[in-house]
Amino acid sequence: MLGSKIEIKDEFWKRYIDLIMTEMIPFQWNVLNDLEDIKIDKERDDANIPSEKSHAIENFKIAAGRTEGHHYGWLFQDSDVYKWLESAANVYKITKDDKLNDMMNEVVELIEEAQEDDGYLSTFYQIDAPELKFRKLYESHELYCAGHLMEAAVAHYQATGDERLINVVKKFVECIQNHFGSEKGKIKGADGHQEIELALVKLYEVTKDESYLKLSEWFLEIRGQDPDFYKKQLEENDDLGIDDKKPFQVNTVYHQAHKPVIEQTEAVGHAVRLVYMAAAMADVAYYTKNDKLFKASKRIWKNIVKKRLYITGGVGSTVHGEAFTFDYDLPNDTMYCETCAAIGLMFFAKAMMKNEVDAEYAHVMERALYNSVISGMALDGKHFFYVNPLEVNSESSQKDPGKSHVKSTRPSWFGCACCPPNIARTLTSLEKYLYSEKDDALYVNLFMDHSGTVPFNNQEVEVEQKVSFDDEGSLVLKVEAPNTLTLGIRVPTWAENLSIKQTGSDVDYEVVDGYAMVLVEETLTLKITFDVPVIMHQAHPRVRDDLGKVALQRGPFVYCMEETDNESDLHLMRLKDHIRAEKVSDSVLGSHVALKALGEKRVIDEEWNNALYRNYKEPVYEEKDLTFIPYHLWANRSVGEMMVWVVKK
Repeated sequence: MLGSKIEIKDEFWKRYIDLIMTEMIPFQWNVLNDLEDIKIDKERDDANIPSEKSHAIENFKIAAGRTEGHHYGWLFQDSDVYKWLESAANVYKITKDDKLNDMMNEVVELIEEAQEDDGYLSTFYQIDAPELKFRKLYESHELYCAGHLMEAAVAHYQATGDERLINVVKKFVECIQNHFGSEKGKIKGADGHQEIELALVKLYEVTKDESYLKLSEWFLEIRGQDPDFYKKQLEENDDLGIDDKKPFQVNTVYHQAHKPVIEQTEAVGHAVRLVYMAAAMADVAYYTKNDKLFKASKRIWKNIVKKRLYITGGVGSTVHGEAFTFDYDLPNDTMYCETCAAIGLMFFAKAMMKNEVDAEYAHVMERALYNSVISGMALDGKHFFYVNPLEVNSESSQKDPGKSHVKSTRPSWFGCACCPPNIARTLTSLEKYLYSEKDDALYVNLFMDHSGTVPFNNQEVEVEQKVSFDDEGSLVLKVEAPNTLTLGIRVPTWAENLSIKQTGSDVDYEVVDGYAMVLVEETLTLKITFDVPVIMHQAHPRVRDDLGKVALQRGPFVYCMEETDNESDLHLMRLKDHIRAEKVSDSVLGSHVALKALGEKRVIDEEWNNALYRNYKEPVYEEKDLTFIPYHLWANRSVGEMMVWVVKK
């Protein structure tokens, strides 16, 4: 199968990829092996969150019979290992580092040993609850972990050519097929956390085994057919006396299992589960021509981007269930915006692009990537956000139980550590998001320095980009194709006065579905220039938290104010005018474009020293210079306040 063979050369993205190679992969390896001397934080105040250690590798050793003991950590702790392995494989594909290959081999051998003869693999149930295998699907994450194992196996095979993990997952899928299905005596339900659905599609893409695609479609279509499925499983366990947990009514909306997926019209429940499910729906719809699945996925997409999406590309408005809530409910300081959810939104956008051409998918993918995804990792590669807030007061985070999930600095690791390895595997596979193919045209979706080849019509097209956003925006795009092709270049929503030239002469183009369409006759070099103005966004009037406020953006970057640059009490400040972009260099943040603006700060007069309330008086403001930095850079220098949406005078 043809795939992208691209080397990312972009200075901005190389910084992150190099961090993952040199710092993040070794650091996470040590954490998974309980070798790193760090404090593991709980992502929120919850006594049930395990936070003493990772124990993830040790769980596999116990399951494999190498050591003795009990499982520790979440039911889905195995997935931390699988996502690390996928990240390591992505890095190995670039570096061919022998030491990294040895580490991967160690994990692969351990996984092979831990797998049971019938193909089953989930260390918690193997070690501590074998009688409950596949019997508590609302929480078990067995198929969720299986999905991450499949994704790791695909990445490992593509990087090394080694089929050992592919064989492990083939055996595991056979086990799953033996237990799940519409036939009499089989389980007629899906895992509470979607993931296997999108992973089976990736496995199909590599193996071309259509049974994997059919199984993915079946899992999607069985979800919500019986809203009481999870409760019935618990009741049966109780009747058999194999579970001491009494049956209860499972929140099916949280699991997107309240109705069949083709009947769902809005984004509800746990945000990560929703976007993973929707991505799989779009993927399966593309390969099977299932129009009902595609229409349902599009309804969910529109509901997110028109009514439930944060300006930073984050999704999930509440800590309760890490979930979507309702239209236009986008609080800035109590939201969730989990890093994994932003990554899942990228998956969703990528899958939708297979089905139809619409630049909106790439716009949203870019917004999530440049803001909510990379804000999840500190610039040292060893500290991470689970939650990505748009407004922070560090005292509130420490003292308000309702904001315990809103951190003002990135912890080293989490009791639930799904986000750090998810960032690593995503940023080491950026080449998958750069281009898409549809209707006999090749589409350019993201802009970053790179060179290599991309598949098109079962052939390889040579591509090269050189990009600058710092001053005047520019993109030099070289394309060399075996035959004539139509090229669609996305017109970013943040760019103005787009000009396309070839050897100094203007190129005629037509914008269709948000892409500038250009004909390429074998070889073409284009110089694309555009203005990169500072954009002042306002939210829909029904977004209560942002009424009267604005958010600034330049290029793909959303901006924020930090206490470090602007003093405390950011809520007392308001933006006036004279906003200008200024390239700066910081010892911690490095070189970046900051925004400088004229603003005002409300004066707190002495009368307030002895009063909590008083009769109204016209507020007094004093002029103040304001500084905004790219949102993804916040919380790298000090602990303090942060704010994206600022009052506009």
